[in-house]
Amino acid sequence: MTHKNTISAYIFGGFMVFAGIVHFLNPTMFLPFIPESLPQEAINYAGGVVEILVGVGVFFQATRKVALLGILLLMWAFLPLHTIDIFKETPAVGSHTIAYIRLPLQFILIYWAWYNYKKA
Repeated sequence: MTHKNTISAYIFGGFMVFAGIVHFLNPTMFLPFIPESLPQEAINYAGGVVEILVGVGVFFQATRKVALLGILLLMWAFLPLHTIDIFKETPAVGSHTIAYIRLPLQFILIYWAWYNYKKA
């Protein structure tokens, strides 16, 4: 992994750690994405822990590749949530305009995760 690629992976890892921490600081931000029939708070906090773990994993050579694979799988797993959000009467992200912007952003995150994984 070149220095440039390592920096890209570190940025993504930091992004994941930050996102994971936000699950604990502002859980209500994520609850609209989780069906009410499921234990929303438990899923939210578990998601935060997973995001923090894979994010931190990127910073260590021994765990970088598997952490980046985990991030890639998470980005794919989040894709249906953002797709469904477009069709909700009140999107979880706040508005239909933001939902339409957020969906292509998910594809960028998927590509970025794949790119880092392949270069690791």
